[in-house]
Formats: sequence, structure tokens, C-alpha cells
Amino acid sequence: MIQFNNITKIYNGVPVIRDFTARIDKGEFVFISGPSGSGKSTLLKLLFCSERPDNGQILFQDEDLSAIRRSRIPYIRRTIGFVFQDSMLLTYRTVFENIALALRVTGFPKGEMDHRVQETLRLVGMGDKVYTLPSALSGGEQQKVAIARAIVNDPLVLVADEPAGNLDIDSAWEVFQILEKINRTGTTIVIATHNYELVRRMQKRVISIKN
Repeated sequence: MIQFNNITKIYNGVPVIRDFTARIDKGEFVFISGPSGSGKSTLLKLLFCSERPDNGQILFQDEDLSAIRRSRIPYIRRTIGFVFQDSMLLTYRTVFENIALALRVTGFPKGEMDHRVQETLRLVGMGDKVYTLPSALSGGEQQKVAIARAIVNDPLVLVADEPAGNLDIDSAWEVFQILEKINRTGTTIVIATHNYELVRRMQKRVISIKN
């Protein structure tokens, strides 16, 4: 499903990633692990088309992301859910409105929106917080809502950049268990993290970035 072929990315003359090659198959749950500054987030940005490689090729569903037109990028992103370290919820909108907004921008039928949002919230264990404002939620709850927003469009891949980086260990473990549940529905999961303890406990495939 995802193939990185000899990827190099350079910032200010310094190669952050050099000759990186890896394959991620459909339905896998994969961690990209490494210390801060090793290029984990950059790889996710390349996959999400917010950055382009300086050399190499990225294939997603047999389409070359390193050579696509800008007009094609929004359509690619509809198949990739993205969860940030900071939940990035709209603080003045309810949980429902935050998630429904992700559906509206893709032209999802309004009549089906309520059901889809509530089903997604139940999946992440937040079905009782539909009309709550983010400010009334804990950090872990906010991140669950962010996950719901990322998967409400039923993406092929869910990409998460340090999704538990700001959480205590118990909340982080709960978030990772939700991601595993989503993976069991068939969604490919790719997580960048330097939390080696959680990676060890999850016992999933790890792509390590070193040097």
C-alpha cells in the first residue's frame, strides 16, 4: 500500500532523511520509532503531501506522491486521516461540530452526518460527549475526539504523529488501544513515536530510524 523508495529530504542543506526505504502493507499497524529529530514527523508529512522529497519516490496505492499535481493532493488526503500531537480541536465548537466539519468539507450527505458522527464517537469511547466543548475535556478525551475526526471519513490509512506525547501513561495506553481497535476494522495505522515503552507493550511491527 505504501512504499518509500530511497527517500532523501534536506532542510537548510542538512539531510534529515537519507536513502530511506520501507514498505507498509494494507491493514498493518506500524510504528516509526526513533529519537527526536530523527525524521519521523518528516516521513509522515511526506506521506500526507505537506512536504515533497528531494530525492526518491513515495508510492501510495500505486500512485507516485512525489510527482503528483497540487490539484490532486486534496483527494489523496481524503484517504489519509491525520492525528497530531496536539489535538488541534476548534475550542469554540462542540465535539459534534469538530467532527462534522471534517465531513462537510468532503460533501458528505447532511442527512447521514448525525449518524456517522455519533457512530464514530462511540467507536472511540466518547459517545456521551457529543455536545461538549473541548475545554471541558481532559487531554486524553481531546485526543480521542481528534482520532474520531481523523477516521470519520473512513480513511484507508490513519497516520498519527506522537498522538500520546502530551498524555500520562494511562491515557496514552488507552489511546493506543483505541488505535488498535480501529486497525482491526481494516484501517492501516502508521504512528511516529519515541515512546519506546508503549511501542514495546503494543508488540507491533517497528520501523526504526537511526543515525
